[in-house]
Amino acid sequence: MEIRPYTHPGEILKEEFAVPYGLTQAKLAELLKVGIKTINEIYNGKRNITPLMALKLASLFGTTPEFWMNLQTNYDLYKTYNKEKESIESIEKIA
Repeated sequence: MEIRPYTHPGEILKEEFAVPYGLTQAKLAELLKVGIKTINEIYNGKRNITPLMALKLASLFGTTPEFWMNLQTNYDLYKTYNKEKESIESIEKIA
């Protein structure tokens, strides 16, 4: 099994949404009604996209909450696989 590398959703939020819209961290935090620390931690991969944040981002940018949650899930699977690769690959397949 091989899982392709995924980017943290915070980087995608910053590079594909905030920067093109000219949004600073402060403005994005204001629009989403969260603290600037929350945005900073998401940008820096120190905080995950939660279901609530996915709903807020979807509302703000006209995407779907599933888009944001899928980015987070794919990133989490990638990170977990890399961390636990040996134990995962040692499992004998039965099907």
